[in-house]
Amino acid sequence: PPLVERRVLGAAPPRPAGRPRVLDLTRVIAGPVATRTLAVHGADVLRLDPPGRPEIALQAYDTLPGKRSALLDLTAHRPALEDLLAGADVVVTGYRPGALDRFGLAPAELARRHPGLVVVTLSAWGHEGPWAHRRGFDSIVQAACGIAHTESVDGSPGALPAQLLDHATGYLAAAGALLALAEQRRSGGSHHVQLALAGTAAWLQSLPRVAPGYVPDVDPRPYLVDLDAPDGRLTLARPPGTVGGRPLTWPPPAPSYGTARPRWDPSR
Repeated sequence: PPLVERRVLGAAPPRPAGRPRVLDLTRVIAGPVATRTLAVHGADVLRLDPPGRPEIALQAYDTLPGKRSALLDLTAHRPALEDLLAGADVVVTGYRPGALDRFGLAPAELARRHPGLVVVTLSAWGHEGPWAHRRGFDSIVQAACGIAHTESVDGSPGALPAQLLDHATGYLAAAGALLALAEQRRSGGSHHVQLALAGTAAWLQSLPRVAPGYVPDVDPRPYLVDLDAPDGRLTLARPPGTVGGRPLTWPPPAPSYGTARPRWDPSR
């Protein structure tokens, strides 16, 4: 399958231009990186998490800049979820295919109830094949796809020096969402963007390789920024990229897990 696959789920009129609302139903790294990137490009991002299942604190703080974070039990508050879906332009999910269908979040069902929505789904193994419904995360995919063997040292399995599959898939998902959103506003339709860590791994492994060379030490200070947050001062990496030649900066609100109300900003 393509590295980033987009299909039209059904007809819908173009939606008016304006600040897009993104409902973030993701966890861990890949999905939160995608929605963090949408936030830094101006989207109103509302992340929902189930009560009682917080992420690792530092991991959450790293991916919450620019988002509002709320807690909502989808089983007990289906009407509230439906209100949020009705107000959203983009929905991003980061679970295995079919895992959220019982909440009415299957892409085709979302397109039927909310025409014009852009749905982005990220998974470990993709939406087809015998592993499609398996759980997975970056390190497992690295092992299964042979990266652990490529990075092995003295016969012991190795790993990339960062969760590269997660981060790369997240940035690709954000790009796919923005392109689908632009197309929706031009010509309409309900769009579905699909990505998988395994697809990113296959693409990475297809790239030309060079012999490892000397990597000099890099001063990280130009690439870091300090942010005030409810739990203290955070040092984070600056967002990558520019718009109109100007570097991106993390927008408010400051990273704060689970403190927002599960509703859209009425000042949009």
